[in-house]
Amino acid sequence: MNRYLSVIITTLILISPFKALAGDSGWITISSLIGKSKYQDSFTKYDFVNADAPKGGTLNSVSRGTFDTFNPFVIRGTPATGVNYQGGILYDNLMDKSVDESSTTYPMIAEAYKYPDDYSSATYRINSAAKWHDGTSITVEDVKWSFEKLKEHSPQYTQYFRNVTSVRIDNEREVTFLFDQKNNRELPLILGDLPVLPKLWWEGINAKGEKRDISSPTLEPPLGSGPYKIESFKSGEEIIWQRVENYWAKDMPTRVGRFNFDRLRYVYFKDENSMWQAFTKGGFEDYRRENRSQKWAIGYDFKAFKAGDVIKEEFDTNSSQTMQGVVINTRRDKFKDRRVRQALTLAFDFETMNKNLFYGQYVRTDSYFEGTNLAASGLPTGKELEILEKFKGRIPDEVFTEEFKLPKFDSRNATRKNLKAAFQLLKQAGWINKGGKLVSEKTGEQFKIEYLARDASAERVVNPYIANLKRLGFDATLRIVDVSQYIGRMNDSDFDMTTLGVRQSQSPGNEQREYWGSIAADRKGSQNYPGIKNPAVDELIEQLIFAKDREELVALTKALDRVLLWNYYYIPQWHNPKVWVAYWNKFGIPRPQPKFVGLDPFSWWIDADKEAELAKKYRGR
Repeated sequence: MNRYLSVIITTLILISPFKALAGDSGWITISSLIGKSKYQDSFTKYDFVNADAPKGGTLNSVSRGTFDTFNPFVIRGTPATGVNYQGGILYDNLMDKSVDESSTTYPMIAEAYKYPDDYSSATYRINSAAKWHDGTSITVEDVKWSFEKLKEHSPQYTQYFRNVTSVRIDNEREVTFLFDQKNNRELPLILGDLPVLPKLWWEGINAKGEKRDISSPTLEPPLGSGPYKIESFKSGEEIIWQRVENYWAKDMPTRVGRFNFDRLRYVYFKDENSMWQAFTKGGFEDYRRENRSQKWAIGYDFKAFKAGDVIKEEFDTNSSQTMQGVVINTRRDKFKDRRVRQALTLAFDFETMNKNLFYGQYVRTDSYFEGTNLAASGLPTGKELEILEKFKGRIPDEVFTEEFKLPKFDSRNATRKNLKAAFQLLKQAGWINKGGKLVSEKTGEQFKIEYLARDASAERVVNPYIANLKRLGFDATLRIVDVSQYIGRMNDSDFDMTTLGVRQSQSPGNEQREYWGSIAADRKGSQNYPGIKNPAVDELIEQLIFAKDREELVALTKALDRVLLWNYYYIPQWHNPKVWVAYWNKFGIPRPQPKFVGLDPFSWWIDADKEAELAKKYRGR
């Protein structure tokens, strides 16, 4: 997501910040899932923004690869930057997720929603002020059509809204979503994640006289409702977004003081090195989130940085951390045995890489819910143990007897010890060493692994791991493909191993089906990248979705985390507890930035004087 969708309702705080709704019984406006919203009924803007921030200027950014569609809702094609359905700038959603606190939503296209006591449906009320960029009103027909088409054509929404059976238009402002189950506390709220699309536009005719098709890629700029619209583009090379002056939601509390740039310009480059060179020269990328420790430690030695015109800054965050790891594709027979996956984990040497490659700046990740109170630790106790005991015999025995710990390479003998343990597991799984090659005891065929990556920078971190795999006798290779090929192969689940990340919310729910559920495993474009088909995991996910309260949800999430870890579907890698950002000194930045997301660049603005000074010093940049 994000591409990635991750919201669940566990606690609802029924607070109305708008006087017009204050007397409407049952209607919910601000919803906090794990406690009260910090703003409650006084919300007029985020605390951190500058409501008087000047508008103007261009934010220059880069993207990697290419693009060939403005329709992000289907598998075919590579969407342009900005049209993504979660956190995009073209379409507004029914409700708006907070950038200042976890699991909190605010009114957007829908001004409020409600649901019955048994959670069997949800009714959303549309804001009469909501408009498309052409000035026409956003209607309940748009909402109904959007839901139906996205569920039909978008793999993510097909799974995410699996239990929503139909949509009913109640009147000109209210639309009700009907469910096939009761007591799923998540469903009423997550429908607020729905991006609303213009039915009449998508069902209309384009300039060539052709009927538009929501199920197909398109390079016709769509009609939107968000803060920006497409001004111009060069297919696959550049896209420029223009701020919508008469944006209908510009005075909404989540929009005040934000989206200050007149234009957003994205230029596409083929690889990470080209993007880096573009940043150092200026004019292509104005700010850069740094994700390479070597660069952060020693790479900023170019002229503009030494002159103080490019600034490095670390931002604190209290958000969950991404579970970045090596994904093992269990759809392939050679990876189906858990002992093989455990052996592959034992060969991964984080400590040496962190010391030699990352300057000791990273922290090992050891949970799918890293950085939250949902992460499993120690041995299971209390409610978590009670839940897990019902799965005895269907989950690894170690869940009950051993604390999950990743191998450590912190001594001279550690490599030998870990690789020896890995080889013993491989032998138990039917793989033996013959002449230095790891071969099947039955067929004599060598165990081959292709590690798929999309940038040459992967060599630096993947090759040390491949070296250890070769010591065990694997025929292990690194295959680097371009971004389009990589996306295509991932959509087709055509890989052995690769590196990916999963970012969880502090209130997990329906999206867990998409990440780990059996139904998602064989679907094209699935986010269940390891291809997990584990009945115990499926049952834990369903129990989690129907958790009665926060205490039960926490226990179930820890249990799920523990079962996933002990099955070795991912080899956890590392995370950075800080957000690293480098930027050309042309911005006004409100401080402090929101700790929940680390930073919100859409709250920044162009400082015209600073930009003019840079232009004098770096003419032609």
